[in-house]
Amino acid sequence: MDEFYAVTLVATALVLLAAFSSLIAFRFGAPLLLLFLLIGLGAGTDGLGIELSNFSLAYVIGSVALAIILFDSGYGTSLQSFRLSASPALTLATIGVLVTTLLFGLAAHLLLDLTYLEGLLLGAILASTDAAAVFFLLRIGGINIRDKVRSTLEVESGTNDPMAIFLTIALVELISSGAGYSGLDLELLLLFLKQMGLGLVVGLIGGAVIVFVLKRMQVERGLAPIFLLALALMIFAFTGTIGGSGFLAVYVAGIYAGSRKLPATTSISRFQDGMTWLAQIIMFLVLGLLATPSQFLDILLPAIVLGLFLVFIARPLAVWLCLLPFDFTQRETGFIAWIGLRGAVSILLGIVPVIGHLENSHTYFNTAFIVVMISLVVQGWTIKPVAKKLGLIIPPRIGAIDKVELDLPGSANHELLAYRVVAGSPILGGERIPRWAMPSLVIRDGKSMRYQYAGRLRENDNVYLFVVPAYAKLLDRLFASAAPVAEDDGEFFGTFAIAPTTLVQNLDDAYGPLSVSDSERGKTVAELIIQRLGGRGEYADRVRLGTIVLIVRDIDELGHIASVGVSMEPVAPATTLPIFLNIRELAHALRDYLRRKRAARIAESQVEK
Repeated sequence: MDEFYAVTLVATALVLLAAFSSLIAFRFGAPLLLLFLLIGLGAGTDGLGIELSNFSLAYVIGSVALAIILFDSGYGTSLQSFRLSASPALTLATIGVLVTTLLFGLAAHLLLDLTYLEGLLLGAILASTDAAAVFFLLRIGGINIRDKVRSTLEVESGTNDPMAIFLTIALVELISSGAGYSGLDLELLLLFLKQMGLGLVVGLIGGAVIVFVLKRMQVERGLAPIFLLALALMIFAFTGTIGGSGFLAVYVAGIYAGSRKLPATTSISRFQDGMTWLAQIIMFLVLGLLATPSQFLDILLPAIVLGLFLVFIARPLAVWLCLLPFDFTQRETGFIAWIGLRGAVSILLGIVPVIGHLENSHTYFNTAFIVVMISLVVQGWTIKPVAKKLGLIIPPRIGAIDKVELDLPGSANHELLAYRVVAGSPILGGERIPRWAMPSLVIRDGKSMRYQYAGRLRENDNVYLFVVPAYAKLLDRLFASAAPVAEDDGEFFGTFAIAPTTLVQNLDDAYGPLSVSDSERGKTVAELIIQRLGGRGEYADRVRLGTIVLIVRDIDELGHIASVGVSMEPVAPATTLPIFLNIRELAHALRDYLRRKRAARIAESQVEK
């Protein structure tokens, strides 16, 4: 019994230490997940002496934690964002993982004492990006970039784990059974299709079941998040039991459930945030405790070289090949290539060869651990500076908002919002609250009063308003602080603005010929942008039309394009080297090169004459 209390004391102390370390990460910009790993390492065998050698138990804990993280990742991904980025993200999550595996496998074969098939296994272990790391850095790290780029990274990180897990388990089975390359047959392909197909179908059905249960059953508000998480883990386990990809299923279920209006949304969101943080902490601590740093010395140099190869060669090449058909600029493709953070998933997959009793199995785990550390240090610490250097950080539309959404019991037709009046907000400058909003309470200096008797609102007042859900965002600008003016707003959003109702025909006549069809000439600029972007335009989205670029400058409260900027020149390339260009840009570059060569030959022939 004394041992139980001692273990509980140590475990809770480590979790608290990891939670406190977040203060360091937020203050100094350190990769938070790296701190979690370091705490686990410091408490492990070569540190404080806590020994954890049960790899099977660690794999189970890590898998459950990953399922929780993936469900929350899907729950926080809007259906519109998924539609916007589905094609490039899923290409990266499948072909990108495969290309990374092949390239890294070759490097591992050359640098370590591994066969090429064993090198492929190490490549599969390290082929997927980490959802927890990517979501943390993009959503919490204050990096505001174009919606399509951010969505592509988030959806890729949430969907590439099933591919990497399948490849890892399949290669472990091939190596352990001695089947070798002969096992890479049609049956393996059918197994992959079965796992992904079941994951997708069960995920959709499971998401619908979650929505049905929470909407139709009179679930007590405090139990709603428990129902949600329990159903999500049941979907994960059931899909794995019938031979499907439980990780894909739980992610898809999260997307489906998150796209529906559920009761007790605020309670669910807060609970999900807490559980996801706890899952990340536990997973990284357990994996850190599992490692033995003294064993790293045997493979340290080749592992460092492999880590740098993954960061600077394998990931960029895989991303470039996958994004060739898509309309990303050179800067955006380069940024996506750079955010290829490896994390707990790769270390977790490094356990699979150990469980499978492969020869030199600890080489896989230790190499994966070192490569993850390199990725978190090199990439995790530089994401925001790289985004700034590439000019991808979007100037904010509005300033800071201090807003809380409060749950109302039952299926109310109104939402209760609480705003804190911040300095510089329009409400302090004399703007009035619209009639359709129903302010009910003001809290000032700790005292509550009815809105009618509060007089003019003051800074730091807390105002409670009832609004129709569709109008909730209309109040944000009213209570937001003044947006900081960025020096490069004009450069980012074009040299001048035009009305979204401007006809494309007028632009074509003035700046053409543009790359538009006859049917597109009759559309408005807003309609053309929506059509080119696949259904909806978002703030800072860009559409290239021949010699000009159309940029969404502003979106109104109903999601319609309110202003469009026009840039007369495409985005300047980050480098003159012909890298990270898409197919269209490569074709133009080749055409220009051939034209220059032809002009040079003509000039030479004229000189000779």
